Amino acid sequence: MTLQDYQDAVDSWIKQYGVRYFDEMTNMVLLMEELGELARLMSRKYGEQSFKSPEQSKHVEEDIKDEIADIFFVLTCLSNQMNIDITESLKANLEKKTIRDKQRHRSNEKL
Repeated sequence: MTLQDYQDAVDSWIKQYGVRYFDEMTNMVLLMEELGELARLMSRKYGEQSFKSPEQSKHVEEDIKDEIADIFFVLTCLSNQMNIDITESLKANLEKKTIRDKQRHRSNEKL
C-alpha cells in the first residue's frame, strides 16, 4: 500500500463509517491523546516506569504498534482535511533535512 493508497483508504473509511471528518482542532487534540497513549507505553517498556500488573505488559509490543498506527491515522485525517499529499510532504522534508544536516551529525562529538 502506498501512502496515497492509505490516504484514499482513510478518506473512504471516514465517509463510510465516520460520517465526516472531525474538525481540525478536534483531530489535533485526538493526535495529542494518541501520542500520550504511546508515551505511556514507551515509558513503561523502555523507561523507568512499570506496569501496574504483569498482565498489562504481555502485549506491549503489539500495543505500541497499534498506537503508532492510531497516530498515523489521525495525521492522515489532518492531511486529507488540509489537502496535503503526504508522499510529497515527506519527500520535501527529507530533502530539507539532508541539505540542512548533511554534516551536522557527523561532526557532533556527542554522537
